[in-house]
Amino acid sequence: MKRTLPVCSVFGSALAVTALLTGTITLAQSPLAINTARITIAGTSNVHDYSATTAQAKVTSVQLGDAVAGATFWDDVQKPGGLQAFELSVPAATLKSSKDGLDKNMYKALKVTAHPEIGFSLKRMEGTPGALMAIGTLKIAGIEQDVTLPLKTSRTGENLAVSGELDLLMTDYGIAPPKAMMGMVKASPKIKVTFEVLLGVTST
Repeated sequence: MKRTLPVCSVFGSALAVTALLTGTITLAQSPLAINTARITIAGTSNVHDYSATTAQAKVTSVQLGDAVAGATFWDDVQKPGGLQAFELSVPAATLKSSKDGLDKNMYKALKVTAHPEIGFSLKRMEGTPGALMAIGTLKIAGIEQDVTLPLKTSRTGENLAVSGELDLLMTDYGIAPPKAMMGMVKASPKIKVTFEVLLGVTST
């Protein structure tokens, strides 16, 4: 069973260090895990604002740089080349609003049956610890678009808190802004994604 451990414990053994320095690490071997998450999609219409939130997110793939190990793990991860690859997945059907009717329309728009996961795949990281830019590909409803995520990071005990927000257009992902009451209620194509994630190190 996975458990969160002090960085020095996780990377203290030769076996762990060897695993971290060789190639892409799958979910089962990943040294990173999401301890807690809060991801919200918010938008507006000509009648009222709306939002939907999920606490479900998982790391599916990680590739660390050669210099990432030991007690300086979190500092090294945030440096250029420290995190060479990172993939995250969110089950689209776990997004919940305060209204069932809104959720049904949202799931239909997100095409959750054909494309159950919302995913982000990192290409590179820029900036400095505390204020980073994650450049990668965001996949929603089966459509991929390049995005730049501004990230705020801070140490929380043995973990790393990561937060940010991103403005998107539904139409960029093939999603038509929902309408209701024969078109009298119209949603704006603009949405804002906000996220707060607490990353921890794990042991298998």
